[in-house]
Amino acid sequence: MRFHLVDAFTDRAFTGNPAGVVVLDEPADAGWMQQVAAEMKHSETAFVVNRGDVKSLRWFTPTKEVALCGHATVAVTHVLGGRQVYDTLSGHLTCTKTGDWIEMDFPADPPLETGEDLNHIIPGARFTGRARENLFVVLESADAVRKAQPDLDALRETWTGRLVITAPGDDFVSRFFGPGVGVDEDPVTGSAHCCLAPYWAEKLGKTALTGAQLSERGGTVRVEVRGDRVLLRGQAVTVVSGELHV
Repeated sequence: MRFHLVDAFTDRAFTGNPAGVVVLDEPADAGWMQQVAAEMKHSETAFVVNRGDVKSLRWFTPTKEVALCGHATVAVTHVLGGRQVYDTLSGHLTCTKTGDWIEMDFPADPPLETGEDLNHIIPGARFTGRARENLFVVLESADAVRKAQPDLDALRETWTGRLVITAPGDDFVSRFFGPGVGVDEDPVTGSAHCCLAPYWAEKLGKTALTGAQLSERGGTVRVEVRGDRVLLRGQAVTVVSGELHV
């Protein structure tokens, strides 16, 4: 079976977010997929069954299966090309590759304000809330996001062990931490933009925005809010292609 390593949400190799892509002819055992993802050690490895009009797609971190992953979906669509419809744990997702850009249609996940005190994890919150699976914190500035050092041990013990931090930027900036799913910091997180996009669309009064994720590798996600959906747009670069022999 074919295996690819793709850098997503970037137009340059060795930046953006690397994802494994395994192209299957038949559905595979979940335990085997988890072993492959653990071997690959990327924040997510995607497994797609390449048959039919609606293709089965699953995502695994090195330690568990997740319900939604943006950058690995960009990577899969970059490999397969064209218009694809995926059957996932988050329902049917439609993605299209046009030229150098991949567009994904994902469910919006606006954060609900909770006001909870997260100073033991990250100080300086201007807003605290929760999205479907993520704690959500707004900081004062892009510089505060860039320099933030959340307590990952304390975060790991929370609700899902996942945190989005954000602040205003050209439109907005962010970082994502997920020790609860085996990813201390994710370089570029498409699924996090399902909550970032509606939050900043309301704050900035516009529906089309650009988000910069300020990880060490860095990356860019273009977003557009359409009702209860978010369109995510990004580029990708294939770094490795080969055969998986297990």
